[in-house]
Amino acid sequence: MGYAMKTISLILLSMIVLEVQAQFYTFNVKRLGAIPDGISDSTDTLLNAWEMACHGNMEGQRAIFIPPGVYLVRPLVFVGPCKGPVNVHISGILKAPEGILGGADSWIAFQNVDGMKIYGQGSLDGQGASAWSHNNCKGNPFCKTLPVSLKLISVLNVKIKGLTFLNSKFFHINIYESSNILLKNINIVAPADSINTDGIHLGNSNNVRIYNSIISTGDDCISLGPGSTDVIISDVKCGPGHGISIGSLGKYAREENVRNITVQRCELTGTTNGVRIKTWAESPPSAASDMLFKDIVMNDVLNPIFINQDYCPNGNCNRKGNSRVQISNLIFDNIRGTSSSDVAVNLQCSHSSPCYDIRLHNIDLRNADSGGEPIASCSNVIGTASGKQSPIPCI
Repeated sequence: MGYAMKTISLILLSMIVLEVQAQFYTFNVKRLGAIPDGISDSTDTLLNAWEMACHGNMEGQRAIFIPPGVYLVRPLVFVGPCKGPVNVHISGILKAPEGILGGADSWIAFQNVDGMKIYGQGSLDGQGASAWSHNNCKGNPFCKTLPVSLKLISVLNVKIKGLTFLNSKFFHINIYESSNILLKNINIVAPADSINTDGIHLGNSNNVRIYNSIISTGDDCISLGPGSTDVIISDVKCGPGHGISIGSLGKYAREENVRNITVQRCELTGTTNGVRIKTWAESPPSAASDMLFKDIVMNDVLNPIFINQDYCPNGNCNRKGNSRVQISNLIFDNIRGTSSSDVAVNLQCSHSSPCYDIRLHNIDLRNADSGGEPIASCSNVIGTASGKQSPIPCI
């Protein structure tokens, strides 16, 4: 079908399915032809809805509505820029096909969009159990990663609220080269033994806010990669999983620095790490600075406070080298709860680039089994400790 005919068809179709109320244009995917039976393919219908909502010549607010039901959706990319802000209201369940999706790096992606809200009480089901056995990244540094459930690429001014993310094949949410992003009241759920199912991963993004959410995964609840700046994580419950991590950093040359990170009023339960910074055992120079971890509760966490500048998950790093990621101006304030290991505070910094201006204030961690006082271990750290200190500080 030619472009003109396709355009005419979309216009005619929109006249049938469009709901207009006070200059608010809503495209209902079910009325556009999507069948909510979990079997019929709804991919093209969603793309058509996006084409009309994003690129249509309308004056007023634009919205796509996904009503209750289960919609099978193949990998797709919603591309802007749009002619106006678009709301995506999800009340139903979007379900990914089983398997690895033919080598796609994402299941659902938004790219080059400025101004959007993705919200509702619906969910995105990645059907990850059908793909996790294909993940060989633990032993293969050159592996092909599995698809991310939701990827935001070069987007601005985006809000994600209320949604549930289930069983991603890889990361649940990946935010890359984006700015002014809000995630609020979201739930992320995957089994504790699922591989690389990070809840939210950021890279080269700034002004990101993550609020009032519950994240249970098989990897980091939230991970902040190189180039993450001006980030606030607040009132998040995490567990199971690997905790809240800065990094890993220093894997590649010319990585952007990490700075101005706040993690506050969070609760971690049964995680392998609490708040962690990890840099590769040998790495080019970069920096991570101006970070605050405050008012955080640890419940039976293996490594409540952890700096690991000797990160080498696959054992194939150059142990003779040193991390040159400079960590500085880091505050741990009012961290309390229980540790499932004897070492509750573990600050292992680089010999060539020692951590400096590290401050511990009001740390109250006890051993989860005995109720006794755990220990702290430090290497190449310059800093101070004040207020209540349990374990006895090593700086």
